[in-house]
Amino acid sequence: QVRLVESGGGLVQAGGSLRLSCVASGHYAMGWFRQAPGKEREFVSSISWAALNTMYADPVKGRFTISRDNDKNTAYLQMNGLKPEDTAVYYCAARRTGRTTVSRLRNEYDYWGQGTQVTVSA
Repeated sequence: QVRLVESGGGLVQAGGSLRLSCVASGHYAMGWFRQAPGKEREFVSSISWAALNTMYADPVKGRFTISRDNDKNTAYLQMNGLKPEDTAVYYCAARRTGRTTVSRLRNEYDYWGQGTQVTVSA
């Protein structure tokens, strides 16, 4: 069993920035998803375990950047230009896969973190 530990959520004003972190040891593709109240969990971004490929949901393209430091077993989600509609619980997820694979599908991920709250005020 792989344990994912997220951190970095909080309250920020619109236009501000936050960086989320997710610690997960091993060779996994990593993904970030978010779930707002009353809505389904949605894909945000994914990075392959060798960091060769990345993928973003359209609403966050140009504002969010996913990265990873495999020496630290940590994936990051840098969120700039935050908007009130970005308010959600953010989850990281890990998928056992090859060096280049990224995925936006929830059911392709094997492990999930506990979630961290991001609140963006207007």
